[in-house]
Amino acid sequence: MKGSFDVDSVEETWALAREFAKELSPGDIVCLEGDLGAGKTTFVQGLAAALGVKGRVTSPTFCIVQEHAGPPAAEAGGDSASGGRRPVLLVHMDLYRLHGEDDVLAIGWEDYLSRGAILAVEWPERAGSLIPPDARHVAFLHMGEENRRIRIDIGDIKSV
Repeated sequence: MKGSFDVDSVEETWALAREFAKELSPGDIVCLEGDLGAGKTTFVQGLAAALGVKGRVTSPTFCIVQEHAGPPAAEAGGDSASGGRRPVLLVHMDLYRLHGEDDVLAIGWEDYLSRGAILAVEWPERAGSLIPPDARHVAFLHMGEENRRIRIDIGDIKSV
């Protein structure tokens, strides 16, 4: 899924995230770019719902990392290297308070990837070279009170 999408509500943002989630696999990195309040956490809430995560999904601004386990991949309609038994793991990171790659590694970056987590990363530039060239980038732009433009691409997004 690539392109620019205009959304006018939380429900439309969640619907877009649900479609986007269909393309995600264990180990994928989703870079979330945009100003405070632009809709990054709302988008992750939609991803979480699509991946079968139960419970509340909030911004990890103050705790830096939040893990959200869903049902085993087979129950979620997916597959995994462990024969469909491994639970879907969505890890939402806010790297704003970190100061570079060493800090990002210290919070368990490599461990999460080795566990097959899908990483949704706010402030991805703090991770530097840890972000692979094939990472998915989702950029958010305020267009009005409830209106957002969301651009989805693979590789760096320079503008929405």
